Formats: sequence, structure tokens, C-alpha cells
Amino acid sequence: MTVETGGATGASSSAVLRADDPVADTPQQLRECPDCGLFQIVPPLQTGVAARCLRCNAMLRRTHPDSLAKALALNVAALGLLAIACGMTLMTVSTAGMYHSANLFTGPEGLEKHGVWELSVVVLFTTVAAPLLKLGCMTYVLLGLRLARPPLHLRTVFAWVEHLRPWSMIEVYLLGVFVAYVKLSDMVHIDIGVALYALGFLLLTMVAADAVLDRQLVWEQMARRGIPEPDDAGAAVPVTVPTPGALACDTCGQVSRPNTAPHPRCPRCGSRLEHRKPNSLARTWALTIAAAVLYVPANIYPVLTVIQLGAGAPSTILGGAEELLDGGMWPLAALVFFASIAVPCLKLVGLTVLLTSTHLRATGRLRDRTVLYRIVNAIGRWSMIDIFMESILVALVQFGSVVTIDPGFGAVAFAAVVIITMFAAEGFDPRLMWDAAAERLGEPVQIVDLAAAPEPS
Repeated sequence: MTVETGGATGASSSAVLRADDPVADTPQQLRECPDCGLFQIVPPLQTGVAARCLRCNAMLRRTHPDSLAKALALNVAALGLLAIACGMTLMTVSTAGMYHSANLFTGPEGLEKHGVWELSVVVLFTTVAAPLLKLGCMTYVLLGLRLARPPLHLRTVFAWVEHLRPWSMIEVYLLGVFVAYVKLSDMVHIDIGVALYALGFLLLTMVAADAVLDRQLVWEQMARRGIPEPDDAGAAVPVTVPTPGALACDTCGQVSRPNTAPHPRCPRCGSRLEHRKPNSLARTWALTIAAAVLYVPANIYPVLTVIQLGAGAPSTILGGAEELLDGGMWPLAALVFFASIAVPCLKLVGLTVLLTSTHLRATGRLRDRTVLYRIVNAIGRWSMIDIFMESILVALVQFGSVVTIDPGFGAVAFAAVVIITMFAAEGFDPRLMWDAAAERLGEPVQIVDLAAAPEPS
């Protein structure tokens, strides 16, 4: 086992429970690594200690001091900052005596007026709806755990948070605002609004809230507070020791032994239990191919058209990076090129490598391929920079014959590529790579007791 504490690596040890901190120690857990499928018995961990998978180095759990109280305070603060960001002005631009202001809703409204309602829905959901739902649900759960009688549906609400997490894109939106600011600086005068500062603080607060939260602790605290298990005849039986046929919940990580029900469900969160993600390879192949097909019109058709004093031309994704480079802004050009060109290509190539190697039951470089999966799964959302930038430009730059920016079909195709590749990465089950390699080598399923594992050298 790899155990991290205060930057050092060493064996875990029991911590003494304090009266004011009833959860200083975590219980021993049977966990299945979500990346390689190795069952491991994670020993009790002291506060501030992390445990990683022995086989692929995935994070199994990281504990934090006073995790729930800190996460609650940060989520409440983030909700307040989001309210300020939604109600205040983001930017104001002016030229030739004309003014336009934008807030978080102006971009989606502008896209809808130009007939690209698909982009309007995507931008509104990822910049307002998803962050609001994520923060609201998280605050509701953490507040509910502090009540004398917690609501019985906290398990379901917390499960929603896990699914909303990838679609909350405040940090990507801020980069899109920065790119839009640079593009606008040569055309109009710009004044920064309060909402932009609020978004900056919101980003820092949300990152801190996610960093301090021990998600397993939330589930354990629900059990301590006596929240009943889901009333489902198909609920499986939780197990704490290696058991043949045990399954791990993809939502909450609980390892259970399925009963005879045709569709067993997790006893902790009520999610349906599966040995592996259903039809993972077929669905990922279909989504990857669809994204590759859409990537062609996304690069051929213009994403926006800038008309200044009656002159202008459509601009593609690559053309936008070239314009920044010609203007001497090579760091920003590199950022746009990486997010809009390199990242989608990397995702498509990476998914193809993962799928092909799994079908071929390749046994080499399994850990490297698992790292590749983590990268592919993490970077896809950053390609939305171009879409967010365009929503801001379309909302702000509408000055008639002086200067106007209109969205193009290429932006719709590109947004579809980003969303489809995100679904493809989420749908791929990296454990299948390890299963295929073990099947080829004739190896049995492994179960490891991390407490008994030797310290890494």
C-alpha cells in the first residue's frame, strides 16, 4: 500500500479519537479500485492520510481534518459568490458612443437569438445550472447531516453531486472570458464588472471545497446518523471482507454481495450494481466514431464571423489561433491551439488506443494506459474554452455597421465533439483493460489487504 501523510510515505497507524472529532479514524474498508478493478482492504486511516491503489496508484481515499465542516462553509460561500456572479455585470464594452453589457445569461440569450439554441443550452447548463445544482445539493447534504433527524433522501441527493461534478465548468468559462477579453481589446473599450471578480473567487472556493471533502466520510456519516438503507427488495448485502462474487458500486464505492434479484442495487446509495459498465466498449466505440465524424465539420466550417466597418471574414478554430499568433499573443495562441485542436485529437487518439488495446487483450504497459485514461477523462472539458469565448463575443459585440460578431455552424459541431468525447470517456471502463490482460495470462482476480502489504521502497 502507498500511504501518504504530510508529504511522507509510510505505513498507516491508528489515530486516537478526540471527543470533538468523532471521525478522526476511518473504519477498515473493502474497496475495489475504480481504475484497475483490484479489490483491496484499506486499513483505518488517520486524519490527513491518503491511501493509493497498490497496482495502478489510483487514489482510494484521502482524509482531511474537520472535512465536513470546512466543506460546508466553502460550499455556502460558493453559493453566495455564484449569486453575485449571476446578478452582476461581467463586462461592459463600448465603441463609437455605443455600449453593451454582459452577464452570465447574456451569452446564452445572444446565441439563442442567432438561432444556435443548442449552444445556448450547453453554455447555460455548464456555467449556471450545473454549478448551482452541484453546490446546492452539496450544501443540502452537509446541512442535513447536522440536523437532529437528517432527511432520508440525502443518499440520493449526494449521488447526484457525483454525476454533476464533470459538467460544472466555471474554471473553463473563466479562461474563455480571458480569451474573449484579449480578442476584444483591439476592437472596443472594455470595463470589467463585479461578476468577473466574483467568478474568480468562486473558482478558488469550489476548488478548495472539493479538495477538503472526504466523500467516503459523507457516506459513513450518513450511516452513523441512522439514515436507513434504500427500501429496495433488490438491495445487495454489504461486505467488509473478500467475498466471491462481490460487486463495487460505481457511485459510492460500497462493496456488496448481490442477492438473487435480477437487478441488484447498492445498499448504500441505491444505484444499480454492475460487474463492469454495461456495453462499455461498444458504446465508447460508437461515441468515439461519432465525435471523429463531427470533428471534420467542426474544423472546416467557421465558428464565428467578425464584420468590422463592413469588412470581415469567417474564422475557423485553427484560424482563431493563427490570428492570435499573428498579433504577437503566442501564449494565448498556444492555449487556444492546445484546448481546441490538441485536446480533441488527443482524446480521440487516446480513446482509440484504449479501445484497441482492450480488444487485443494487450498485457503490456497497463499502468501507463490507465494513466492515459485518467488524462483523457480529465482534459476533455477544457475544449469548451472556444464555445464560452464565442458566447461572450456574440453577446457583447453587436454594434451594427461598426463591428458585429455572429456564431457559425462550426461552433455547434465542435461543442458536440466536446460533449460526445466526454460521454465516451465516462462510458469507458478502464478495468476492462486489466480484465482482458488477466484473461489472456490466465490470472485469477486479486484481492489485496493493504494493511498487510509491504511498504514501498
